[in-house]
Amino acid sequence: MSAQLTLGPVQYNWAPEAWRDFYFKVAGETPIKTVFIGEVICSKRAPLYDNQLPDVVERLHDAGKHVIFSTLSEVTTDIDRRLVKRVAISEGFPIEANDVSALQQMAKGPHHIGPLMNCYNEEALEVYAANGATTICLNPEIPRDGLAALAQAAEPLGVDLEVQVYGRVSLALSARCYHARAHNRTKDSCLFVCDEDPDGMRLDTLEGDKFLTVNGIQTQSHSVLNLIDCLDDLQSIGVNRFRISPQSVGTFTAIQTFDDVLNGRISPSEALKKMRDDCVDAPFSNGFYHQRPGYEWHDKVPAE
Repeated sequence: MSAQLTLGPVQYNWAPEAWRDFYFKVAGETPIKTVFIGEVICSKRAPLYDNQLPDVVERLHDAGKHVIFSTLSEVTTDIDRRLVKRVAISEGFPIEANDVSALQQMAKGPHHIGPLMNCYNEEALEVYAANGATTICLNPEIPRDGLAALAQAAEPLGVDLEVQVYGRVSLALSARCYHARAHNRTKDSCLFVCDEDPDGMRLDTLEGDKFLTVNGIQTQSHSVLNLIDCLDDLQSIGVNRFRISPQSVGTFTAIQTFDDVLNGRISPSEALKKMRDDCVDAPFSNGFYHQRPGYEWHDKVPAE
């Protein structure tokens, strides 16, 4: 299987017009072939994009993109369950499950497993495959040796593995909305305050150090994961699908530079410079891949 880039769903609360225009640009100006769309963080946000969704899907299809619908990740209410069911039983579209409740709706039909579900070992991979999973996007905190073991187990099962290579890392999900809490509001009366932070709300330590990022119910890294110099190594262990997670700044530069590196047009060091010049205000990190603290940056890929 040749290497391919994929684009994960937008995880933030962007204005509907900005969300639409982002995907229009993806359709018209990027080499990405597989695009995941759908609300994965908060069911209250989903209706905001209903009017834009048909045009976005049509534009992506017209551009030859493969569109996959992602389900909600944290299902706690009847509204959440109805949204998951609506997406999971949609006809004519492949589905990415981000919560086990979606699997109950798909009756072992072919589907994708998203990175907001857990797949940390071979046994979990076998269960997902037996229930119809054809592609699994692995959790970004799995180190290189763990990825290699899972890739070896996936091959005889006919499952393709995908790894996030760019974007903030999802670290935890909660029933509580941190954005609402930070503004002294409840989850039910949040007034969509998360729309004030198109790349999440920065969380600092008591000493003033930049620490994490809050996105509604989701806790993310402050640093931006970047595995641009690990692509060859990932392919050598059997991983060929590379996911970019959208940010409001720098995503299109990242898409182009990752594509350039995969096709040998530029070196990883050249790509890093380009991305550092066009990125959200946060450092790059790749610590998890090297079995180190996730926020760290390491220059060298481990040897075979």
